[in-house]
Amino acid sequence: MSTPDRADAVPTMVGAERPPEAFFKAQERNRRATWRMTALCVVAAFLMGIPLTLVLTPFFYVITMAVAEVVNYFSPLPPEFWQTTSDLARLGYRVAEAVINQRGVVDPGQLAFVAALILLPGIVIALTLWAGMLLLFRHGGVGGTLASLNAREPNPGDLKELQLADAVQEMAIAAGLPAPKVMLIDSPGANAAAIGTSAEDAHLVLCRRLLDDLTREQLQALIGHLVSSVGNGDLRIAFTVTSVFETCGLIVTLINAPFGRQSRHTLWRMLGYAVRGGPGKAAAAEEVAELLADTLDMGSTDIDRFFNSGRPGLIRKFLRFIFFPFLFTNAAVELTLWFFLNLLLGPCMALLWRTRRYLADAGAVELTRNPDALAGALQSLSEDTTAVAGGHWASHLFVVNPGGDSSLRGDTPSGEQQRKFLEAWRATAGAGSSAASPTGAAASPPADFASARREMMSLAMAAAIGNADAVTRLQSFAGAMGMDPAVLHNMPNLNDLMAAQRGDRAALARVRMQRQSRQRQQGETRSGQTGLQQVSFVSFHPPLNKRAKRLQRMGARLAAPSRHGGLGTKIVIAVLYLILGPLLLAAGVMMLFVVALMIGLNLLFLALWLAVIHWAFAQDWPAIFNGFMKFVHDVSAAFNQRR
Repeated sequence: MSTPDRADAVPTMVGAERPPEAFFKAQERNRRATWRMTALCVVAAFLMGIPLTLVLTPFFYVITMAVAEVVNYFSPLPPEFWQTTSDLARLGYRVAEAVINQRGVVDPGQLAFVAALILLPGIVIALTLWAGMLLLFRHGGVGGTLASLNAREPNPGDLKELQLADAVQEMAIAAGLPAPKVMLIDSPGANAAAIGTSAEDAHLVLCRRLLDDLTREQLQALIGHLVSSVGNGDLRIAFTVTSVFETCGLIVTLINAPFGRQSRHTLWRMLGYAVRGGPGKAAAAEEVAELLADTLDMGSTDIDRFFNSGRPGLIRKFLRFIFFPFLFTNAAVELTLWFFLNLLLGPCMALLWRTRRYLADAGAVELTRNPDALAGALQSLSEDTTAVAGGHWASHLFVVNPGGDSSLRGDTPSGEQQRKFLEAWRATAGAGSSAASPTGAAASPPADFASARREMMSLAMAAAIGNADAVTRLQSFAGAMGMDPAVLHNMPNLNDLMAAQRGDRAALARVRMQRQSRQRQQGETRSGQTGLQQVSFVSFHPPLNKRAKRLQRMGARLAAPSRHGGLGTKIVIAVLYLILGPLLLAAGVMMLFVVALMIGLNLLFLALWLAVIHWAFAQDWPAIFNGFMKFVHDVSAAFNQRR
């Protein structure tokens, strides 16, 4: 492929100190790492499934027995059914006595049979729901994600956009794949992603500003990364990973459904999506996926609101008493999912996805034969804004973390960053009638970066006290730099703050409205905006400096800035590890103990509830009702006789 035609294509170069690693060796190494991480994810899912099935199985038995009792009330079931259930209950009690209280001897075959009775129903439920989610979303398409990103097709009248389609065709032919469809986003950020469920419906989504910010070789390398990711099967892996978390959200939704509108609304939207056809199906799939993702947020759920709402009436108190075991079931499920998703399964899947990014980087080097180009593209993206509005649940599919990654940046702005800053500041000098300078007087453009930064700080102070022209200038500058200009709309007004402190009610109302607006925006950002990242404390995107070091092994000359301090810093880090390591281990053990305690309480309450159901349906309610009415009649007759 082509080689860089500009001396500054890669900002910082160093000579290779050792023979570069062949890209096919890097691919093989990352494939082996993928298999290891896949095995680790399977083990993590199995470990999470054990306590989860211990919660789901008794819940399943309770529902089954309740339905059986209702059916038996209207149409008696065979006596063999009740004899079998009684025998199983006695067997379970005997095994529990032998295991927990060390009383009696249990045959290993009986122990295995009881373990199967406890685990298999929950496993079958979880696997059935997961298979249903795979089947439900497999044909959803990518239209909903593309619509949320406001993606568009390339403009035939734009030469750069036509050349982009040609570059994608070239990379697809080199990889032996059908050419993915190209879509563009007119976004202030700079990022790119491969979206779809397979190579047949793959779409490459790129921010339009990449065509202006990257050289041809860098853009080609970035496309090579995306095409290689599609060819490696990353879209199928991402679809499977996402379905696991959506299944967890569905389990919580099903348990919460009897207690609140939010869960019932989610299930209703799922049902509508399942029976819906036509062009709106993709958008419905995206909406349902986001609703299920929001369900994993433990901040506030329907069952919490049901049991914690203030001033309940008599009926609500009675329902709380009846459905009290559900509280422990829900708490056990949510606590189990939170612990294993955030501390075990989520990090394992994040590390698995990191190996896929390294593999796609090696694939891009294979397609372009130019590791410098990809390293330079990553360097450029590290110095730019990478946030893309509307990414939501698909944020892990982007080349660079939409939340930003400064691991390739130096301690001070690079020459290229200073140049962009100075050009953007000069270009927006006319925004606002008096925004050219803090004083409003005409001023000459700043000569250097330091002068421009001082001028911007002064203008920011003017904007903070309510200068509308200063706010307009800063918004224009933010747009030119690729930032979201909307963030400046919520800049606190110092005059309002001071007036509110003096008791001005109008100013106080404005401050409150501004604060509520910021809180609402922050809530929207937390709710689904970070995608899979919300279920793992480990980022799904590998740090850019680590990717740069791996590219260096393959011959790239980009020198990633060192983030390590001297010997003293290393000693401090080692001491922190020695102190925090045992504390984190102890915290994990305590969390496992809490999970086990919640599961035990859940089993106890569900067993009591099952006994109550058996007792309730075993009674002769017509005879009891007739006896009660006779008692009321006798009391009434005795009272009338005394009168």
